[in-house]
Amino acid sequence: MPVSTGKGNEWLLSLPSLTWLLLLFLLPTLLIFAISFKPPDQFGGFAPGWTLGTIKSLAQPNYPAIIWRTIYLSILTTVLCILMATPVGYVIARSKGKWRQILLLLVIVPFWTSFLVRIFAWKVLLHPDGVIKRVLLALHLVSADTSLLYNSGAVLLVMVYNFLPFAILPIYAAAAKFDFRLVEAAQDLGAHRFQSFMRVFIPGIWRGLITAVLMVFIPALGSYVIPDIVGGPSGEMIGNKIAQRVFVDRNLPHASGLSAFLTVAVLIPMTLVMLMQRRKQKAEPLIEEDA
Repeated sequence: MPVSTGKGNEWLLSLPSLTWLLLLFLLPTLLIFAISFKPPDQFGGFAPGWTLGTIKSLAQPNYPAIIWRTIYLSILTTVLCILMATPVGYVIARSKGKWRQILLLLVIVPFWTSFLVRIFAWKVLLHPDGVIKRVLLALHLVSADTSLLYNSGAVLLVMVYNFLPFAILPIYAAAAKFDFRLVEAAQDLGAHRFQSFMRVFIPGIWRGLITAVLMVFIPALGSYVIPDIVGGPSGEMIGNKIAQRVFVDRNLPHASGLSAFLTVAVLIPMTLVMLMQRRKQKAEPLIEEDA
C-alpha cells in the first residue's frame, strides 16, 4: 500500500516530540514567568496575588555587573571556541582513515569523565601550589601573589575547555559533507590558502557554525557549577545568583525573575539565528537560479 505523506501524518509523527516539549519545556517556562510576578512568602514559596516588586528588585546595583559578566564571558567563550574549533573541524574532516577516528576519539574522550571531576581537576591545576602556577613562576610570567583561581579568567578558561567539544563536533559534521574540491579550485584560480579557507570553506559550513554557536553560547549563559567552583565572588554569574535565591534566601519569585531574564537572553540569539537561517535558505534558490 502506498504511504500517505499528508500533513495529517506529519503532525501525527511530530506529536510525541511536541508533547514532550510542551510538558517539559513550554509549561515550566510559563510557570517561571508567572512566579516572577508573585510576591514571596516567609516559607520559601510565593503568596497569593500579583506584583511587579520582584521585577523591580532586579535593578539592584550589583546585578548589572553580574549580568554584564555573564554576557561577556558567554560571548567570549563562544568566540574562542569557534576560533579554535573551526580549524580543528577542518583538519579532522580532511584526515583519512584511522587518523580521523583517532582525532575524533581525542575530542570525545573528555566526555568519558564526569563534568565535576574535570572542573575540580582544573581547580587543582590552578591552585597556588599547582603545576601551572609553578611553571609560570619559573618562567617569571607571574608573581608569587598572583592568583589563578577565583576570578573571571579562571571561569573563562574552564568554560572554553568544557564547551570546546560542543563546537568541534557540529563544525566537523558540516565539514565532513563539504566538497573540498571547491577549496582546491579556489587555490587554482589564485586564492591563497587563507583566502580559500575564509571565502569558500567558511560559507560552505555556515549551518555547522551556527549550530556550534548555539551549542556553546546557551549553556555558557546558564553556567553555574564552573563559576561556583573556580570563579569565586569575582567570577559570579547569573546562574549562581539563581541558586543562591533558591537554596539560601528561599526567594522563589526572585529566582524566577532571574531565570526569566536568562530565558529571554537565550531566546533572543536563537530567534536571530532562526531568522538568519531562513534568510539564507531563501537566498540559496535565487543564487542557484542565477547560476
